[in-house]
Amino acid sequence: MSERKIRVRFAPSPTGPLHMGGIRTALFNYLYAKKHQGDFILRIEDTDQARYVEGAEKYIIESLKWCGLEMDEGPFLKNSLHGPYRQSERKHLYREYADQLILSGNAYYAFDTSEDLESMRLLAKKANMPNWQYNSITRNTMKNSLSLSKDDVEKRMKNKEPYTIRVKMPRDQDIRFYDEIRGWVIVNTNNMDDKVIFKADSMPTYHLANIIDDYLMKITHVIRGEEWLPSAPLHVMLYKFLGWEKLMPKFAHLPLILKPDGNGKLSKRDGDRLGFPVFPIEWKDPGSGEVSSGYREKGYFPEAFVNMLAFLGWNPGNAREVYSIDDLIKDFTLERVGKSGAKFDPEKSKWFNQQHLRLKSNIELAQQLKANLELDVSDSYLVKVIELMKERATFSSDLISDRYFFESTDDYNQKTFKKKWKSNTLGLVKEFFMLLKEDDEFTAFSIENIFQKFISKKEIGMGTILPNLRLILTGKGVGPSLFEIMELLGKEEVMRRHEKKSIFFEELFLENSN
Repeated sequence: MSERKIRVRFAPSPTGPLHMGGIRTALFNYLYAKKHQGDFILRIEDTDQARYVEGAEKYIIESLKWCGLEMDEGPFLKNSLHGPYRQSERKHLYREYADQLILSGNAYYAFDTSEDLESMRLLAKKANMPNWQYNSITRNTMKNSLSLSKDDVEKRMKNKEPYTIRVKMPRDQDIRFYDEIRGWVIVNTNNMDDKVIFKADSMPTYHLANIIDDYLMKITHVIRGEEWLPSAPLHVMLYKFLGWEKLMPKFAHLPLILKPDGNGKLSKRDGDRLGFPVFPIEWKDPGSGEVSSGYREKGYFPEAFVNMLAFLGWNPGNAREVYSIDDLIKDFTLERVGKSGAKFDPEKSKWFNQQHLRLKSNIELAQQLKANLELDVSDSYLVKVIELMKERATFSSDLISDRYFFESTDDYNQKTFKKKWKSNTLGLVKEFFMLLKEDDEFTAFSIENIFQKFISKKEIGMGTILPNLRLILTGKGVGPSLFEIMELLGKEEVMRRHEKKSIFFEELFLENSN
């Protein structure tokens, strides 16, 4: 195994939008592959055609692309040596291996109808055996090639009677395998059933197709969600039955992503109920037309989303939390992935976005905003606005959310006005603005210097007129340094807003007082 090139795969089913848990599985596979100079492969597992959803495959690929998880092999890629990469296009490969299992005595034909199976379950329930299984004990009471005569089986096959192929699990054997996250796992075959591995529609089930594809694609590590852990013993046995035991990949089963309260697995309904996305990008259901929000559309940076996902179940063993994708590749190990479920914290996801926003240069942020918004301002002016707002922002949109940087406003929040406006200070405000007219420098430093001298001379505190100055110029009760805002707006605009707004505010105050 150590001499083989590391090859991992992310193998989602196109049955709907890709949950953030699925993206985390893809991420951990990607990080592991790149850490070891290996290959990251996308395989679409669409054997269940009844549950196929139009547009889901495209959504999966777009989601991975947005997250920066570039595949080495997969659908639509040229020079992919182990394709095709959709199981529906590989169905011609599977039957020979199912037949091989029949010939070796490790599988058998089963002619039971769905009505037969349901009848047996009802009988078992009446006999106080609610957990009936098709297994080594019950198989001889059913209609299959082990219980029926050879002639009967041949007759049924000749008449093209529908059948499935089931794996023949041995009785009372311990299946042992090592999980890279959970350690040794031991399951006795008495606790397992004879799973269907080939369906009546001539398509393999997930279990058989999964094993064959991993073998043919030379997969060395299967890193997948905890929900697949119960299936792993069956997969181990299939490798053994097919004679591939020495080439069996190593397994690693990732912990669940839990609801914010830690009570159960995070689901789409939790996001809808609590007001946060659970999908990487927006999804529109092709049937109902219902739209589910995505992190991309909510304004998250892909690198922040990826950073947040990495810390749902993994930690680097130090206090560091903010990571680029390259740093994640460098520090990622399966040994640091936990066994317990990881609680999702929607507020922490915002924190990650805030940290990544601060890492970006003001010029880069300005270019992004200009590209997506209609702003009739110079790049240099926008950079200065960003510089003032950056420490207060969580999303890019927050950087330009205060419209007073771009236009004077008459739309004042009445609650803010009543709380912040200091009455009977209009004379002081006018005096201060008269002093500003004489300031030729008009820098934040010179304006603050004039202000400090003014309040000292008048023997008043900052709070006597500063809130009024802020309301006149911005219409807001709080914000970045007012002196820096004034420098950015410029002397002409500051004076214009003063002349327009001072009397307006005094009249508004009198009106609200009556």
